[in-house]
Amino acid sequence: MADIAHATRTEPLAGRIGGAAGVALTPAAPANRVSLRADPADAKALSKALGLELPVTPKASARNDHGRLVAWLGPDEWLIIDENGNPLADLEKVTALHSAVDISHRNTAILVSGKGARATVQSGCPQNLSDKVFPVGSATRTVMGKIEVVILRTAENEFRVECWRSFSDYAFGMLSEAAKDCLA
Repeated sequence: MADIAHATRTEPLAGRIGGAAGVALTPAAPANRVSLRADPADAKALSKALGLELPVTPKASARNDHGRLVAWLGPDEWLIIDENGNPLADLEKVTALHSAVDISHRNTAILVSGKGARATVQSGCPQNLSDKVFPVGSATRTVMGKIEVVILRTAENEFRVECWRSFSDYAFGMLSEAAKDCLA
């Protein structure tokens, strides 16, 4: 009988560490990611299946106690990040019209934490990430340097920067250099 080969996904930033005094850069844990598109009128049914309320206002996010996070990216678009479960399996039960695409293979994330976290992320991003405009729980799709990213503010001094795997080395390097300039 023939052996079956199984591909193992290698995390692009595995083993990388970075930062400076007051800022830590850490590759995020592997996660399932889903790009969800649906009519906001169906958010209730989708929320029930996912086990958390889909945010329906700009720059909002929601999280549950089971490691699932969802970010509002547009009037009919959300990014679901789940380190423990499979959002696609949960969405299979929903009868409301929607599109759910697994983008786990495409994305990775960098966690930026510490006193200088905001200044580090802000250094490459044209968007205002101040406490007043971008409080804890905020999420946005924007650019950082030359790449598209999704930035989530997960705590007072913590940000999650989602980017395409192919740009992760660039993003990590850029944030590492910015951290040196943002010594707290």
